[in-house]
Amino acid sequence: MSETERKVFQFFNEIGIINQLATDVFQSNMPDGLHVSHFSVLNHLVRLGDGVTPLKITKAFQVTKGTMTNTLSVLSKRGLIRIAPHETDGRSKVVYLTDEGRAFQKQAIESLFPAIQRIDEKMDWARVIKTIPELERVRKILDEDRDT
Repeated sequence: MSETERKVFQFFNEIGIINQLATDVFQSNMPDGLHVSHFSVLNHLVRLGDGVTPLKITKAFQVTKGTMTNTLSVLSKRGLIRIAPHETDGRSKVVYLTDEGRAFQKQAIESLFPAIQRIDEKMDWARVIKTIPELERVRKILDEDRDT
């Protein structure tokens, strides 16, 4: 294994560990007893737009239909999303964010700030922020490759 290959592995390994640790912090600060998986769906709909089918969301999260059905059911019962019949495909449904869902997504993000502030003095956020375009690029490449 070359030094570059080791460093590339280390890059992805660090991201994986950061994801695990960040998910734990996020879950422990999630408002109203919801799970990170619930927030993730809301965040996905805020980020990419709503009015999409449950199947499209299921594929985006790479989970089973049953898992996504359960997640959407919880969100719907909480009034955070609305599931409506598809306008042109009578067999399908479409998921929409409610105003409450948008507000919850913002509240969940705000609930993270105390945890972030605990590490704030140890981080050079300006330096970290500069890495975002490269991380986005890696995500886009991985996302494109996933669909092929």
